[in-house]
Amino acid sequence: MSDQRHDPEYIVEYADGPLVGTSERRYLVDGKVDERIGAIAAVEGLESTFWYVAGEEREFNGEKYVSYHFDAPDSDPVAAEPDEETLYET
Repeated sequence: MSDQRHDPEYIVEYADGPLVGTSERRYLVDGKVDERIGAIAAVEGLESTFWYVAGEEREFNGEKYVSYHFDAPDSDPVAAEPDEETLYET
């Protein structure tokens, strides 16, 4: 048996987009990180789906960190539609 333990998790760092500056833990699948991940978040009270793609990987204090970048074309819009903004004007 090996004394070396491999952590089955890694840390997702959102590098840009609506989730910039946040992070979360995810599980490795067959020892690999997800190439593309979806995240659900509320924007202006509406649930939105945002897609991110894997970028740079690094090790820090024995943990794997992966930087994920926003995939805007495949994600829900971040800004409110102009028509929606005018509904609340008087």
